[in-house]
Amino acid sequence: MFTRFSENRGADSPDVTGFYHEDTGSVQYVVSDPASGEAALIDVVQDFDAAAAAISPANADAILAHVADKGLTVKWVLDTHPHADHLMASSYLKEKTGAPNAIGAKVAEIADLWRDIYHMSDAFDVSADFDRLFNDGDTFRIGGLDVRVMLSPGHTLGSITYVIGDAAFVHDTFMHVDVGTARADFPGGSASELYQSLQRILDLADQTRLFIGHDYPPVDDRDDPAWEATVAEHREKNPHIGGGTSEAEFVKLREERDATLSLPDRMLYVLQLNLRAGRVPEAESDGRAYLKIPLNYFEGAKSDED
Repeated sequence: MFTRFSENRGADSPDVTGFYHEDTGSVQYVVSDPASGEAALIDVVQDFDAAAAAISPANADAILAHVADKGLTVKWVLDTHPHADHLMASSYLKEKTGAPNAIGAKVAEIADLWRDIYHMSDAFDVSADFDRLFNDGDTFRIGGLDVRVMLSPGHTLGSITYVIGDAAFVHDTFMHVDVGTARADFPGGSASELYQSLQRILDLADQTRLFIGHDYPPVDDRDDPAWEATVAEHREKNPHIGGGTSEAEFVKLREERDATLSLPDRMLYVLQLNLRAGRVPEAESDGRAYLKIPLNYFEGAKSDED
């Protein structure tokens, strides 16, 4: 697994280790307070074989092995939104660590959208599957570190950012500074709202480290995945939003780009699980769990990933 360590910059600054999940292009994080050794796990992935509809915790177990090797104590299992391109490990990690799991409160509204899409009126009780549903401005602590929650809609209507000292975990808002920004065309998404979320993140201090949710190398002159850049770097160099791009310019660029993108091949599987914190539905009489997939709902959408 490709990893990078970003060392704290002194008081009120976390250590951050990023783990790249090559199969989905996702970046997962272990964020820790160097003074206490308390940690949070952010956007950790379970492996999912879409062809076989098979789930494996191997990736999540590798991150737990890192936590044990470093002598860290997991205090929170955090997700930024119900991901459409990977299977979250929230429920699994909660069981393994005993730490509470959390996500944004507006995920309840995302669940409403997908209940209709899946035609499952009684599905997705997010308050039962997540221990904490964060609102904009909520705060909590990881050891001696203060954490602030920012609502960051656009990619989804309920996405949130975790600001931990001089680090912000900005999920599917920004891509890496040499790529641009994330898509905003899933149900409940909005390019205009994404622009406002990006601007709010860019209002953070210049040297705030922004940690993104995805990268898909090779890109330009680099072959390795990358996921960290500062607010100042994004404000100056990001090709979609840097240099004072207007909202109208951004929305035009983003919507034109999104019209060319394929649906993630895991989306209809994993959202039915991620709205349960990655928990598999109860087994039926044959001992197996099943998913319900709507046929032709997204008819006309491209079916292969970009």
